[in-house]
Amino acid sequence: MKIKTRFAPSPTGNLHIGSIRTALYSWLFARHNNGKFILRIEDTDLERSQQVSVDSIFNGLKWLGLNWDEGPYFQSQRLDRYKKVINNMIDKGDAYKCFCSSEKLEEIRKNQIQKGFKPRYPGICRNLKYKNIFNQDYVIRFKNPSTGKVVFNDKIRGNIVFDNKELDDLIIQRSNGMPTYNFCAVIDDLDMQITHVIRGEDHINNTPRQINIMKSLGAEIPIYAHLSMILDEDKHKISKRKNALSITEYYKKGFLPEALLNYIVRLGWSYGDKEIFSVLEMQELFSLKSISKSSSIISTKKLLWLNKYYINNLSVSYICNLLKIYMIEENIIISNGPNLELLFKLLRNRYHTLKEIAKSCRYFYEEFNDFNKQAAERYLLINNFSILDKLYKKIKNLIVWNHYAISEVINNLSEDTLVNIKEINMILRVAITGNVCSPSISSVIDLVGRKKTLLRIKKAMDYINHLSINKKIDN
Repeated sequence: MKIKTRFAPSPTGNLHIGSIRTALYSWLFARHNNGKFILRIEDTDLERSQQVSVDSIFNGLKWLGLNWDEGPYFQSQRLDRYKKVINNMIDKGDAYKCFCSSEKLEEIRKNQIQKGFKPRYPGICRNLKYKNIFNQDYVIRFKNPSTGKVVFNDKIRGNIVFDNKELDDLIIQRSNGMPTYNFCAVIDDLDMQITHVIRGEDHINNTPRQINIMKSLGAEIPIYAHLSMILDEDKHKISKRKNALSITEYYKKGFLPEALLNYIVRLGWSYGDKEIFSVLEMQELFSLKSISKSSSIISTKKLLWLNKYYINNLSVSYICNLLKIYMIEENIIISNGPNLELLFKLLRNRYHTLKEIAKSCRYFYEEFNDFNKQAAERYLLINNFSILDKLYKKIKNLIVWNHYAISEVINNLSEDTLVNIKEINMILRVAITGNVCSPSISSVIDLVGRKKTLLRIKKAMDYINHLSINKKIDN
């Protein structure tokens, strides 16, 4: 049997982590078994379907490297096929037209609830002779078996049993002529020869209905695996129209696709105590048997940890090519500063995302207009003018330019002036970066370069002079 799985999102909201986990597990199962992975867009809900959501699906899958072997198929382009099957089912007596108004159905539903019964369509039109009924709206319902049970072996949850008496005659075509999700999914899975349906547990109640339709068509029933839900950090179910962050937002925030995939694969699947998985390892090790029945909870802290791990362990050239994109988005002109790979090596241990790195390195590439006010008030003092003056002269006359030589200048000045080296580093850090946070200041100066370093020390000295003049005037 040639394994075929599918990812079939509806384009009615953000492509979020829950959706991507379904896509990833389906993709991994197909890849592990040398099968095929199908992309299908379930867009029969024309009012809520959006092109922006379709674009989000394509862009998200491509960014993560979840390439599909067939498709994308659009259900909206297969309407003739669905209607042909529906007409055949009516002719066979497996489906029928239902003329009940929505008002009548609502009244029936309320009465059933009041009497303590489960709301369901009572089959009013099931055997109706409607040849002489004209000019009246109708839906088309599937004639669900009224006896027996639907039993299927879920690859995650084991045997699941539904009594046909609990399943009403579901609508397979709306009054506007549009076929419904449950019906379209069945025909698509049949036509596309899907062998394994991996999807969320919210579809469990749809499964017996879809199986019964397949049986009526004489189709081979796929194997099902229903994934437990993913909860947000407040333990609420994530929803693409409410609290779920779009996958494209993770890209914008500076996460790596390798980190996000590694994080998502562990939301319900495990392989011993192993935490780090390359995509190739995921393909090699993935199994439906190792998927948990328990819900998973999103942890931003864990995702950030993984992203930092990949930032520090993937190829420097690969990361820097990605980092350039974020720097361009920050309007940083890379040609105005140091070698990007050298800068990345200096910064990578300090940050969790590429966006953070890009935002942090502006002072390497362009001049800043103002010093941080609190930093200047603490370190750019009149008493520290002489320290900056001596540093200026020593750095200007340095013969060898590297962070070792610069560090030696700072150490020697500390010994000569009896000023704590940490204090000198902070004075110099504020002068060079405008703030109190940076990597080793000798390494920063090395990459900023002699010319910019001297200009910034001079700028800090001018700031102190201006401060001194103002104090004299005030006195």
